[in-house]
Formats: sequence, C-alpha cells, structure tokens
Amino acid sequence: MRYFLNISYNGTNFNGWQSQPNAIGVQFVIEKALSTVLRQTTPITGAGRTDAGVHAREMWAHFDHDIEIDDKKKFLQSVNGLCGPDISINGLTSIHPDAHARFDASKRTYKYFISFSKDPFQYPFCFKSSGPLDIDEMNLGAKILFETSDFTSFAKLHSDSKTNICKVSEAIWRNIRDDNEALDFIGGLKDGIVFTISADRFLRNMVRAIVGTLLEIGCKRLSISEFKEIIDRKDRCSAGVSMPAKGLFLWKVDYPFPLKL
Repeated sequence: MRYFLNISYNGTNFNGWQSQPNAIGVQFVIEKALSTVLRQTTPITGAGRTDAGVHAREMWAHFDHDIEIDDKKKFLQSVNGLCGPDISINGLTSIHPDAHARFDASKRTYKYFISFSKDPFQYPFCFKSSGPLDIDEMNLGAKILFETSDFTSFAKLHSDSKTNICKVSEAIWRNIRDDNEALDFIGGLKDGIVFTISADRFLRNMVRAIVGTLLEIGCKRLSISEFKEIIDRKDRCSAGVSMPAKGLFLWKVDYPFPLKL
C-alpha cells in the first residue's frame, strides 16, 4: 500500500530535505522514525528538495508498506514522538499505488518573508531589510517571470538539473497585512512584505536568487530593463545574491488528485 504524508518543518537545524555527509536532512529523520514504528526499513520520496535552512509549511512525501495502517492517529503520534520538535507529521492518507509525491505534483508554491523592523521573535523566519523597498517596481519585475521559460540566471551553478526550464504561474509581492494566509501563519510580523511564487518546478536556489535580484530593483540599484537583460544572459553571475534561507518557506504543493487527511 502507498501512503502520502503531510509534513511541516522548521529547517533551521537541518541540511535541507536530503542528508549530506556529516549533515542531517529532514528526510533522514522521518525515515528513521518510520522504520522504527513500522519495524522495517522505510524510505520516503518527497515532493521536492528544500535547501539547508529552508522551512516547509507543507511538504508531501510518499512511502510504501505491505500492511494497512488502521489506527492512523496512533501511528502519527508514534512517528511524531520520534521526529523531534522541528518536524511535524500532520496527516496520513492512503493513495493509489502509482501516485508519486514528486512526479505527480502539478504546482509548488513558495513564500519569502521580509521584515522592516527588528523583532527578536520573528528574525529566525524573516530577512530584515535595512531600508525601504519599492514594492510596485518589484512587482513590475516579477511580472516578467511569467514571460520567462529559461531560469538559468537564477539556477545554482553546477547543479544536477537536466533542464532549467520552468513555468511560473504566480509571482507577486504583498504587504504582509494583505496576505491573510501568511499573516495568520506568522502573525507577529506586522511590518513587512511577503513574496509568493508558484511554478510547475523550481531549480536549486532559484527562489532566493529571484528574490535577491528583485530586491535590487526595490532598492533602485537595478532597472526593469536591466532585470530583463539578466534573464536573457542566462548567467547566474549576472543576477543578484542568493537570499538567506531562513526567510523561505515551501508553502504548498498541488496535485491533480484529492488528498484527504
């Protein structure tokens, strides 16, 4: 039987979704917990791979088990008890055996949070801007992403991606007070903005590189025409810096079939 897990995590203390030598990933912790509870080695496949320090409000992953899990509440309680405080398994649902958490995902959405004021309770999840930003100009730049297919300029160099082609379906900056979902999630952030971007797929460091480049527009250090030129160059060295991971959340993953928890 195949099961989908709904997962949230604070990525601060992890080396991303996947483990690396001498660094623990979220996937490793969950697999270890599942293998203990199910009493057999249980690998999982996630909807994507978040980088070190990136958080997830909603990640999906699938695993297979040859016995039906009848008491889901007890199962989730047991797994959560082994995952530590930074990971939450929010739900479990059985799915048809051909469903795939990664390949069947039709859309992924990320949010990046920026604060304009110092807040000791929010800084682990936001980037603190040192000055004002022109959100209208940044949104003009963001609209260009809809016309873009090749995101090489925002892709991590020497990655293992076979293609840098992505289709962006949403890209917008909002005042945090105008994004009810984000405001409810990170309610203490009253003076800030949030960038929302959705696409069929994302490249490594892509969102953080896009945010870093759009902030150059917001600071008046980059024009809209120069932003277009950066995209056309297909050269990562031309784009802005990769923003700190702490402000980035994998927000939502969509599938063409219903997932009922």
